[in-house]
Order: sequence, then C-alpha cells, then structure tokens
Amino acid sequence: MTAELTALTAQSAGEAPAPRGRLRLAAARLAGSRGAVAGLVVLVLLFLLAFAGPYLTPWDYAAPDYASLRQPPSAAHWFGTNGLGQDVFAQTVRGLQKSLVIGLLVAVLSTGLASLVGACAGYFGGWTDRVLTFLVDLLLIFPAFLVIAVLSPRLRGSGWIAFVLLLAVFNWMITARVVRSMTRSLREREFVAAARYMGVGPFRIIWRHVLPNVSSFLIIDATVTVGGAVMSEAALSYFGFGVRPPDVSLGTLLAAGASDAPVFPWLFYFAAGLLVLFVLAVNLVGDGLRDALDPTAAAGRHRTRRRSRSRSTLHPPAGSRTTITPPRRSTP
Repeated sequence: MTAELTALTAQSAGEAPAPRGRLRLAAARLAGSRGAVAGLVVLVLLFLLAFAGPYLTPWDYAAPDYASLRQPPSAAHWFGTNGLGQDVFAQTVRGLQKSLVIGLLVAVLSTGLASLVGACAGYFGGWTDRVLTFLVDLLLIFPAFLVIAVLSPRLRGSGWIAFVLLLAVFNWMITARVVRSMTRSLREREFVAAARYMGVGPFRIIWRHVLPNVSSFLIIDATVTVGGAVMSEAALSYFGFGVRPPDVSLGTLLAAGASDAPVFPWLFYFAAGLLVLFVLAVNLVGDGLRDALDPTAAAGRHRTRRRSRSRSTLHPPAGSRTTITPPRRSTP
C-alpha cells in the first residue's frame, strides 16, 4: 500500500520517468508490421521528393519553356511540359510540397484544438462541458465543404495560411468528442485524484496526466488527419477554392490536367499517382500505429479471423460435398 501511494505521489508531482519500455514495445510492434514499414518508407521518399526535388531540376515550377509546349516526358523535361511550357516535374514536386505542408499544419492545428477542447470539457464538466459540447455540435451541423467554398474566395489576399485555418477549424469536432469521453473516465482515476488532492492545478493535471493517457489515440488521429487534409485540399483546389495561382498544389495540377488527360496523360496522372500513393501510405502507417499503440485491436482482429476459419471448418458451406471415409476393418 505504501509503495502504491509513493508511486501515485511521484506520478502526481511529475517525477515519474517516461514509459520507455512501452515506447520500445510500440516501436518493436510497428517495426514488425510490414504494411506500416512500407508506408513509412513511401512517406519518407515522398517527403524527400517534395523538398529535395526542386534542387534536382534546373527548371522552376513557374518558368515557361516556349520551345517545348505540351511535350511528352524526355531527358530535358522528365515529366513533360504543359500548355505554357512549364516543367511538369517541377510543378509536381512543388504541388506535392505544398499539399504536404498544408496537410501537416491542418493535422497539428486540428488535433491540438480537439485535444484542448475535449480535455477541458471532459475534465471540468458542468457549464464548461455544456458550452463546449454545444459549440462542437453546432460546428458539426454546418457543411464544412460548403462553408469553406463560400469563405475561401473572400480570403484570397490572406494567402494559403487562411485556407489552412479554414480546414483546421472544420476538422476537429469528432476528435474532440472522443477525447471528452476518454477524459471523463480518466478524471476519476487514482493518479488524477491524488494530484487533485495535492493541490495541482487543473490545467497542469490535464497537461501532465490526462493528455499523455490519450496520446496514442491523438497520434493515430493526427496521422489519419494528414491524409484527409491533403484529400480535402486537393478537392477544394480542384474546384478552385484552395491554393491560388501562380502557386500550385496537387489539387490545382489535377484540375488543370483533367480535361487534357486523354490526349496528354502526363499532365494529370503523375500528380494523381502521387496523391493516391501518399494517401495509401498514410493509411498503412495509421493502421500500424493503431496496432502498435493499442494491441487489443490487433488481437481482436486475429481472434475474429480464427473464429471465422474455425466456423468454416466445422460448418462447410451449403452445396459442398463432404466425403466420409469408413473405418477399415482389421484383418485377423
């Protein structure tokens, strides 16, 4: 009993060491997942391509080559050129860079806002919970795509940062509700009660005790949010509500090359392939993080698979023939 009180006191005072064993175990599980490792490798290669690619080509993404208009891929222009003579490789890596930066910023801002609002609503309760929950429910009513489409043309002078803020504002409500429900269960735990009885402030308790216990969910959610934000940016930019020219993103490249894709496929399919590859890699990493940080999910899936296999063995499907071999008689 004394050892438990000592551990609770040390944890409440913030003297508990970091759970290195848990992090190592999660890293080992993540390294053992082939899909997650493949997704991480693809993500690293895409980031290298996005930020080192502009230095690999002598062409600027906005500089035209009037001697090469809509030329197919060649040694001079690796991905060909568009109707203005601009190098498609330079534009593609620039668009990939812009989309990745937008996705990362939206994921960080929306996950941070969701964790703050959800933790405060779940920990304080009462009127704070009612007001914040009402705000979340109110934002969930509004169609995010329509609101961003209406507000985006009015913020043209603010640059793409305003577009990032718009995406982040309408992308945190579901996560906040989950964090709220998790915080409501955590605030009654012994280590939180011990910290409260010792006079630790509520925001310090949220920062030191509540958020670390929901960090696995927040990491997984942020990973998935990056892919969703990149897809949202591409969709909005495709319809003209996102990144403005002369800057480019994957969405603007897809919008510019969609009509010419049957005749000039290099104007469309390079950007589309990178977008699909990025989203698939993010989903693989998200699945791997979920299994590494929450092993019960992977164990549940394995049990379901084994149960379905055993059922198929015990109860063969209708129409299948079952051959029963009679026992052999022993010869005297």
